[in-house]
Amino acid sequence: MSGRVVIVGAGPGDPDLITVKGAMALSQADVVVYDRLAAPALLELAPAHADRVYVGKEPGRHAMRQPEIDALLVREALRGGTVVRLKGGDPFVFGRGGEEMLACKQARVPVEVVPGVTSAVSAPAAAGIPITHRGVARSFAVVTASTAHAEDTVDLARMATATETLVVLMAAGKLAETCATLIAAGRASSTPAAIVQWAWTEDQRMAVGTLDDLPALAARASLGPPATLVVGEVVSLSPKGHAARAAASSLS
Repeated sequence: MSGRVVIVGAGPGDPDLITVKGAMALSQADVVVYDRLAAPALLELAPAHADRVYVGKEPGRHAMRQPEIDALLVREALRGGTVVRLKGGDPFVFGRGGEEMLACKQARVPVEVVPGVTSAVSAPAAAGIPITHRGVARSFAVVTASTAHAEDTVDLARMATATETLVVLMAAGKLAETCATLIAAGRASSTPAAIVQWAWTEDQRMAVGTLDDLPALAARASLGPPATLVVGEVVSLSPKGHAARAAASSLS
């Protein structure tokens, strides 16, 4: 008899931010297949008998390639148990959850998706940045600075001026390139920008500046992945953004 796969969004770094439904799925798991960015404390929600399989991906190093993960989910479900695929953030926001869902459906394995709190909104929130704000920003877009295949490209230039707030996920490794692309495409170099590393964890850090100087500020602070870039006037509403603007005004 076939079991089932439940693809669960773990939310950002704070384990308390998982949904109730996601926590319930973990409590029923026979196997937990988990990512690098899923809070380790969440594994304690699974029963003691549940197998725990790490399949995390780090820059330049993958514990398991995506086709192997897909096959693992199907294989374990066909053994008759409940397989929980625990993914950081939301599984359908640049999390390849759609690929895993399709692999299960093609194998006729029952699959359910439990959404999670995506870092696209939670990382800015952790830094006190509202991605929309009355009179400042009524639209936002989310893009990724990285792709699964080297031949793919992200059309950041098209998004540069298409929305008031731009959130760029997986931005740390290409921060200078990303900021330069946005400026070249028409976004003012003085546009407020912030990068938030390890949001909602004890290691959370951030740098706030403009598109022009943020790469240098981030390098000086040794900020790296995982990190989220936020571009737009809403950055000035954060405590650090407000302080940066005040300091800049005093110098002018």
